Amino acid sequence: MTELLRLSDVTRTVHLPDESDLHILTGVNLSIASGDHIGIIGRSGSGKSTLLNLLGLLDKPTTGTIEWDGRDTRDLSSRQAARIRGRDVGFVFQQFNLLPGRTALDNVAAPLMYAPGRAFWNRREIAAEMLRRVGLAARVDSMPESLSGGEQQRVAIARALVRGPKVVLADEPTGALDVETGAEVMQMLDAVTYESGAALITITHDIAIAQMARQRFRLEGGKLLSVAEATP
Repeated sequence: MTELLRLSDVTRTVHLPDESDLHILTGVNLSIASGDHIGIIGRSGSGKSTLLNLLGLLDKPTTGTIEWDGRDTRDLSSRQAARIRGRDVGFVFQQFNLLPGRTALDNVAAPLMYAPGRAFWNRREIAAEMLRRVGLAARVDSMPESLSGGEQQRVAIARALVRGPKVVLADEPTGALDVETGAEVMQMLDAVTYESGAALITITHDIAIAQMARQRFRLEGGKLLSVAEATP
């Protein structure tokens, strides 16, 4: 497997108005390769969103290094980081964030409006195939409001995967779903990303969802610990 991301001694500190420092992450180490499914669990305020922003190249560490395909992200300009993020990172959130008044097909095809060449001209065919892969071949012309919560999240997943990202970041992806539907959606997301060779990082507070990952970590006190190291 090809290593995609490597975090080495990554910290993230925020300087507060009262002149004190808030240490959110303190020495995070993580290696992410193609085909990985990594589950990261943590309580509210544990730094999950901060870590997500770093993995998604939305922010840079205070100290330490993040390498993307062997390149130190500190050397990337904002434009270069945005280009990698748009091309190689897919985001799945708790809220589906589908475009109202647009069909499932239109929602999934939307990211391809900015794609080059064939992907742009064939965007509707590519989007339809992606919807088929997530089990929604019969719902391509459906509006978001006519879809169940699980179906809406499947559309959101298809949209995240339509450009063939190398890394998929799922932030509480089942938070708006019931337990059974959430488990089904996660199984589908795991299968589709693994089939495509992408790495899947699931960030959640739900132990059952994190346990579906092949590698599991817990954020505690700003540190990322393997499940074996984490306190009960």
